[in-house]
Amino acid sequence: MTPGAIHIITQPRYLADRSAPDEQHYVFAYTITIRNRGDERVKLISRRWVITDANGKVIEVEGSGVVGEQPNIAPGEEYTYTSGVSLETPVGVMEGSYTMTREDGGEFEAPIDAFRLAQPNLIN
Repeated sequence: MTPGAIHIITQPRYLADRSAPDEQHYVFAYTITIRNRGDERVKLISRRWVITDANGKVIEVEGSGVVGEQPNIAPGEEYTYTSGVSLETPVGVMEGSYTMTREDGGEFEAPIDAFRLAQPNLIN
């Protein structure tokens, strides 16, 4: 699998209806689309997230698959899912990686570029 064969698109959004700013509770959803631009099928085995809030608090999350699945993604196909995270601050950053396997059983890491979680209209 060549670098860049797995393309990851992130779309975060603030969930005002689930957040309680007076209690330092800010909830965000994020939709991830994983595109396989390579020439072989891959399987997403596990994920690793590093989440940092505005106070510098770092949370690391590791686990099997995503949203209870370990999707197989064929060449030219994509897989999309939505999950969520809560922070104690109205701004934060997430980044991480997926561990993927090729059809021959070889593993590789697909990096997830840092993306921002932010309550909208925070600065007027």
